[in-house]
Amino acid sequence: MERLTAEFFERSSVVDCARGLIGAKFLWHGCEARIVETEAYAAEGDEACHTFFRPGARAFVASHPAGTAYVYLNYGVHWLFNVLVHGPHGSGFVLFRALEPLAGIERMMERRGRSMVRELCSGPGKLTRALGIDGAAHGCEFLNGESTGIVTGASKAVTSSFRIGISRAQDLPWRFHEEANIHVSR
Repeated sequence: MERLTAEFFERSSVVDCARGLIGAKFLWHGCEARIVETEAYAAEGDEACHTFFRPGARAFVASHPAGTAYVYLNYGVHWLFNVLVHGPHGSGFVLFRALEPLAGIERMMERRGRSMVRELCSGPGKLTRALGIDGAAHGCEFLNGESTGIVTGASKAVTSSFRIGISRAQDLPWRFHEEANIHVSR
C-alpha cells in the first residue's frame, strides 16, 4: 500500500476520484478508517456544490492545490470533510460520507459518546466528530502529514447511487459506497 499524493486528485475527474477512494484508508492523528462512502461535487455547473452559490468556495478552488482539505460547518451543527480535486475535466470536491473505523476506536467512541463501532462514522458529520475534525482542518494539505493522509486500499463491490441530503441536483448518480458495508450512512 502506498500513500496517495495530490497527483491522484489531479489526474481524474471528481467523479472518478470519489469512486477511486472507496476502500482507501484515511489516517487522521492516531485514528485510521477505511473510506466506504463518498460523494462527488463539480465546481462548475453543479447546483449542489458550494461553488454554485458561495464566492468563498470559488476562491478556495482557485487558490488551493488538489488534495487540500475543504472543511465546512453544515447547518451550524456538523463539520463536513471534503478533498479538493483539480482534474483534467474540471475541479470539484469529494465529500467523505462514511468510514469503517480500524484504529483509534476508543478515542472515536469517546468523542462520539457511542459504544457501537458501526455508529461511529456512518455519516459525514459523525465521522468528523469521531476523528476530531473541525474548522481548523480547513485548507490544510493533509496528504503528506506525519499523522494524516490517505493510503491506497482494496474495495469490494462499489455501488453508485444518487447523492443524498441535498435539495439541488439530486439526479446525479455521484454517491459511491461499498456494497453491503454496515458502516455506510443510512
